[in-house]
Amino acid sequence: MLDPLSDVIALLRPSTVFSKGISGAGRWAVRYTAFGHPSFCTLLEGSCRLAVDGAEPITLEAGDFVLLPATPGFTQSGFEPVEPATFDPHASIGVTGEVRHGRQDGPPDVRMLGGYFIFASPDAGMLVSQLPGIIHLRGAERLSALVQMVRDETGEERPGRDLVLARLVEVLLVEALRAVGSDDAPPGLLRGLADARLAGAIRCIHDEPARPWTVAALAKEAALSRSAFFDRFARIVGVPPMEYVQSWRMSLAKDMLRRRAGKLDEIAERVGYGSASAFSTAFARQVGMPPKRFAMMAG
Repeated sequence: MLDPLSDVIALLRPSTVFSKGISGAGRWAVRYTAFGHPSFCTLLEGSCRLAVDGAEPITLEAGDFVLLPATPGFTQSGFEPVEPATFDPHASIGVTGEVRHGRQDGPPDVRMLGGYFIFASPDAGMLVSQLPGIIHLRGAERLSALVQMVRDETGEERPGRDLVLARLVEVLLVEALRAVGSDDAPPGLLRGLADARLAGAIRCIHDEPARPWTVAALAKEAALSRSAFFDRFARIVGVPPMEYVQSWRMSLAKDMLRRRAGKLDEIAERVGYGSASAFSTAFARQVGMPPKRFAMMAG
């Protein structure tokens, strides 16, 4: 049986990974404007303050890991009050050298590794909307080790570098999302997988997307009555069961169309439609354009 979380992360196709060292000393503060792409950071030594827009400020300590799935604006600083310098992260895309904030000479008060990546899939909102705005983990040794590996890989031009970085980021995402408590996540896939009854039904959807699922059939997989299953799924996952089925099928179809992974009738069959015309009608209703046009634009 397939793992739905792995399915989703694989479809998002994380790529274009960059990482850099960051340090601060003395009185320092920097205001980062909204970036929109996922970013991450692990503290190597020292401590600092992090204030993400829309969230309570937190203190970061050595060993902490932070993931901002959509990276809104935020301020990072030492503990002495100072007017923050404004920084546009879009202006430094591709820059991997170390950045020093505050006093430029002498030993730093805090050292960290930061980085970001970009989802190649335009469906990134499918996962990001289901995550907390900030994921903050204490003593995250495995994640810190992964960030260090990302940093080492970005600093070298070795064969297979891009593939290695993409895989490292996939593992980093899985590790971070595993650690998110279901109570901290908004309605969505993570909360659904944390529910013992719903998890089995969600795995069935991902395992057999072409099966003619009904609410009754999925309720049976969850060992719940039809009405109890429908209400529980809609409340915890955030959408009705058949809407989730439809959304997942279309995500798979879009991925196959981008990769030119079969003719239209073959793709239609793989995602549960009896004919190319029925699939095209459903696809256009969901995506806003026929599958052939989508494939041309995606290519």
